[in-house]
Amino acid sequence: MLLKLDHVGIVAHTWEEARLVLIEDLGLTLDTDRTPMPDGSYFAPEQTHNYFVQVGEGETRIEVLIPDGTTSGTSRYLARFGPGLHHLGYAVSDVAEEASRLRERGLRQLDLGPEDPERLRAAFFHPKSVNGILTELVPDRSRRT
Repeated sequence: MLLKLDHVGIVAHTWEEARLVLIEDLGLTLDTDRTPMPDGSYFAPEQTHNYFVQVGEGETRIEVLIPDGTTSGTSRYLARFGPGLHHLGYAVSDVAEEASRLRERGLRQLDLGPEDPERLRAAFFHPKSVNGILTELVPDRSRRT
């Protein structure tokens, strides 16, 4: 079951470009617990540096994806559509279990390469199978021990 919206993923050319709008203009704050500085967290399957920005006092975050190179799906998306909305990330209690349920419902999971299915950190579903929205499943951070 989808527990809550964990984050909204956006793509930008540079962290500075995103930071100016999100932090300077909108007044949001960098989530330093989820964002090791200065390079953010690196997501190897998509070759992106990721930065998390906290929205107000709630639990929702904006994840800023900065492509590192020109061959990943994220970099091709940025080249085609420009900066902006990229995906929605939903928190789930068990990523592998929920991904299996969604596949059984006919949603098309994207293959991000080899990963231990018992320790699945994230699962993505193709926009064409989710009404045009790239959809990510992530572990619910509030339930981690």
